[in-house]
Amino acid sequence: MKRENSMRRTLALAGAALAVLLAPATASAQQAEDQTIAPDQPVATDRAVLSRGHVDLGPRRVDGAWELLVHDDSATPPVWRPLERTVFQVSDAAVLPVPDDPAYAFIGAPGTPVHVLPQVQDPDVAWIGWNTQDPRVMDEVDRGVTLTLTGVDGPGELFVYLQAGNFAGADVLWDSTEPGRQDIWVDTNTHTHANWVFTAPGVYLVRVEVHADLVDGSAVSDHATLRFAVGDATGAEPAFAAVAEEPVPGTAPSSPAEAVAEDAGPGLFVIAGVAGALAVAVVIVVVRGRAAKRQGGAG
Repeated sequence: MKRENSMRRTLALAGAALAVLLAPATASAQQAEDQTIAPDQPVATDRAVLSRGHVDLGPRRVDGAWELLVHDDSATPPVWRPLERTVFQVSDAAVLPVPDDPAYAFIGAPGTPVHVLPQVQDPDVAWIGWNTQDPRVMDEVDRGVTLTLTGVDGPGELFVYLQAGNFAGADVLWDSTEPGRQDIWVDTNTHTHANWVFTAPGVYLVRVEVHADLVDGSAVSDHATLRFAVGDATGAEPAFAAVAEEPVPGTAPSSPAEAVAEDAGPGLFVIAGVAGALAVAVVIVVVRGRAAKRQGGAG
């Protein structure tokens, strides 16, 4: 009887993994259509541990400077939070086995337990995405922004990918096993959610940059570190205390289509004096009448 129950649980988990990892983006698209961000939403100053609910990374102008923040829709009323004062807690409720499907071999061997924050909302875990729907972003940013992964410190690997729901393979946006910077192009007035997969429990520091051209011809950028405490045995305090490894400084691009990064601690958008067209590539999820697109290749 115990063996039969164990087998049933294994099959149930495998089915759940496929359901989550193969789920189409219709639920997140519906959420995006309903989302409106008020121009006067405050920026919280307290530390926060976010383990459930809807949250989005996004740029916002604060006290005259552009910053990469997290929009916390799980708070009442919603607020923006500085990333250096925020930890994303990923509980063991997020554990799923890697599906026995070649399309997900990049994550690990079939059956390997991993922590998954899914593209489609699960009420037991955080639902992390990104948006460019702040009113000043839509008014002042020219066409869109580039989100760049510049590095990941942690005990395992991080994969961020989209599943279109049309039986296509996973569209991998960020992969910590790959060297170099990895860009995602995001149109203004876009709201997107993706799958976030962590292959081992522990503290992860995910270094991210955002770059944009403004309609006045100037260019701005910011860099920040996302802090994840993965697994029930990993507390939030070690994640708050962790210090990201310093990456090799990069140089500013001659055009926004090139990869761009310097370091990845918290900071402000910095005027960079860069102008030009932003190149875009693969269409990934259509929300609010626009699409988030991945730039062709890391630079």
